[in-house]
Formats: sequence, C-alpha cells, structure tokens
Amino acid sequence: MGGERKAYPLRVDPGLWAAVERCAAAELRSTNAQVECLLREALKARGVKLDMPTPIKRGRPPKGD
Repeated sequence: MGGERKAYPLRVDPGLWAAVERCAAAELRSTNAQVECLLREALKARGVKLDMPTPIKRGRPPKGD
C-alpha cells in the first residue's frame, strides 16, 4: 500500500457500516483500512488481479559480513 489515495464519498447503509466498524475494531484496523481490506478480498475472490506496487519490507536488514 502507500502512495497516493483516491478519495471517494461512499453512501452505506448504517447497519452495514456498523458491521464494518465492528470488524475493523476486532482486527485492530481503522474503518478505512478495513474497507480496503474487504474490497481486496472481494476482488481476489472474483479472480481480479490488482496492479499493486511491491510492499515495502519492514524490519531489520540482514546482517552483512
């Protein structure tokens, strides 16, 4: 993830939004991150390939000699 983001106003049923908020809280994500995760999962389930940049590797670099 990272880089520029597309802002998009979204109208959602209040009950559906409450369920997304509960899922986000259970998975320790923001609601926005949860929506992105759910969209990615739905697209993957439909066989849609996402053009995503290689994720940034985190953590310590390997020890050199």
